[in-house]
Amino acid sequence: MHRQELLRLLEQHKTRFMDEAGFVRRAIAFVEQHPDCFKRELLPTHVTGSAWVVSPDRSHVLMLHHRKLDQWFQPGGHADGDADILRVALRETAEESGIDLAQVELLSDAIFDVDIHWTPATADAPAHEHIDIRFLVAIDDGLPIPGNDESHAIGWVSLHEAMRFNNNRSTYRMVDKTRQLRHAF
Repeated sequence: MHRQELLRLLEQHKTRFMDEAGFVRRAIAFVEQHPDCFKRELLPTHVTGSAWVVSPDRSHVLMLHHRKLDQWFQPGGHADGDADILRVALRETAEESGIDLAQVELLSDAIFDVDIHWTPATADAPAHEHIDIRFLVAIDDGLPIPGNDESHAIGWVSLHEAMRFNNNRSTYRMVDKTRQLRHAF
């Protein structure tokens, strides 16, 4: 995947959420204007990749309590120059969950969600904006999830409880999309 592939995926992504539709338009414009959009050094904005991880029956989602940001999120992170944002999302999922990549099942290579959000300053970086490209994956919720040192905690959360862990708009969108999948499932 390269920048043109991400642009193709963004052009194909359809959403019923007005905020996300605006994020998609902004993401397309940004990626078109910045060949180095995958580098974390590009400030104040760069592209990141993450995964919304569901259990096989879509009843639970995997969330982690991010050590630096002190909030619950789905796995994901910086591309560090890797233009294959799907590979980034899968790599970050494996690293942050502690699960072997072979245990991570990609449910679709289409974009699941797009979010643009500010990340507060940390000891390592100034405040900056992430254009987060999210994919849908599944992991067997019967497997042990060891996590890694980037998180205080990691675990499966009932889809109905996910908003108690992180009540931002993007979590709402992903929970709602998962509910729609469960009806189709």
